Amino acid sequence: MSPARAAHRPLPSTGLARRGAAGLPRWFAGACLAAAGWSAAPALAGEAPRDHQVSFSATASVEVAQDTLSVTLQAIRDGSEAAAVQAALKQALETALAEARRAAQAGALEVRSGSFHLSPRYGRDGKPNGWTGNADLTLEGRDIGRVAATAGRLSGLNIVSTHYSISRELREQHESALIAQAIQKYQTRAGEIARHFGFAGYTLQELNVQTGDGDAPRPPMPMRTMAMASADAAPLPTEAGKGLLSATVQGTVRLTR
Repeated sequence: MSPARAAHRPLPSTGLARRGAAGLPRWFAGACLAAAGWSAAPALAGEAPRDHQVSFSATASVEVAQDTLSVTLQAIRDGSEAAAVQAALKQALETALAEARRAAQAGALEVRSGSFHLSPRYGRDGKPNGWTGNADLTLEGRDIGRVAATAGRLSGLNIVSTHYSISRELREQHESALIAQAIQKYQTRAGEIARHFGFAGYTLQELNVQTGDGDAPRPPMPMRTMAMASADAAPLPTEAGKGLLSATVQGTVRLTR
């Protein structure tokens, strides 16, 4: 046989060649894919080694007195004509705003209007028989006495909810110290974890710092009567509670020998 013909002579066929890739057992094909994925992972450019890595978090917190009071009041009016209901709501809101603005002071008492809503009113027969509407007004500030007294003077509106919170200024006063405490806790815990696993130390791989508070709205207070006269209105009874400020450090370290 000539060399040229021998070079092009087909190889003897086998069962594996005839079946091709489709004929491979499933466990064998899966093992090949798994091995390929495992060997390719360390070759990715810039990827840090993943062995001996531990992820955990540490939190520092402190309870502080809530220093901001928010009171939401609402005017409710209804009638047979939409225009008349809207006019009544506007009048009630303008009167309340004028009174509240006289007591307003930056930081101590802020005043802002809220939703203004008008919708049809329906009778028992399911047919519209008039209109109803509501308008909201919110008082908020760090001078709790001023906020409570002003809310008590706003006649023609119902108090629908109160909410105590922590002001941004007070939060910022504690934030730096909390972050430092959380970082110290994280470092201490990282060292303890390394020792427990028999390692000499650790290196930081990833770190994230978050701050927050545990403010929670108080339940809505019972609405007072719309007929309360402003001259006889007593200040809204209030008592601030405490809120929780916290800082959390979350990250990953690599244990080292």
